[in-house]
Amino acid sequence: MSRPANSLFVPVLLLAGISLFTPNLFGEPAKKAAVEKKTPAEPQITEVEARGRAKLLHVSYEATLDTIHVRYFIQGEKLVIPSAALEEVFGQMARKMNVEARWLAVNAQAMNVDHKPQDKFEKAAVEAFIDGKKEFEQVSAGVYRRAAPIPLDSSCLKCHLPFRTSKTFNNRLAALVISMPIKK
Repeated sequence: MSRPANSLFVPVLLLAGISLFTPNLFGEPAKKAAVEKKTPAEPQITEVEARGRAKLLHVSYEATLDTIHVRYFIQGEKLVIPSAALEEVFGQMARKMNVEARWLAVNAQAMNVDHKPQDKFEKAAVEAFIDGKKEFEQVSAGVYRRAAPIPLDSSCLKCHLPFRTSKTFNNRLAALVISMPIKK
């Protein structure tokens, strides 16, 4: 039984709403003037706080991706794919909370060329994940960056590794990169 395309966004919007209005997670609730502001606010958190928040966001985004994938994405139907739906959440988080997130292709076919590693940090993160590391982080120019892998299961591999000859996953991965400014 298929679901309407607009029902795809319910879990995504729920996650975004929770993360935006939970004071202990991101500080004070965003004020309307701050949301409308075009320039990012000054960093208000330390590296340790950024690390904890990035880990929490990673788990939240990964769980949401998995839920959307299982509950709403039906192969062959023209719906927004789960990772693309979450990119809309990433955009809102960037505008409202000054937190950047992006997908990163590791060792399976990138479904979007924008998901290929873009810089030295992302290329080093991909190598670290291929070597079995569970996370990769860096602080540079007042920005904390954390990348961590997302294992691709069989339903993911239908697109990310379409010509595989086995149903085994062979440790195929994507990754999520989360970046936020920190206090110096």
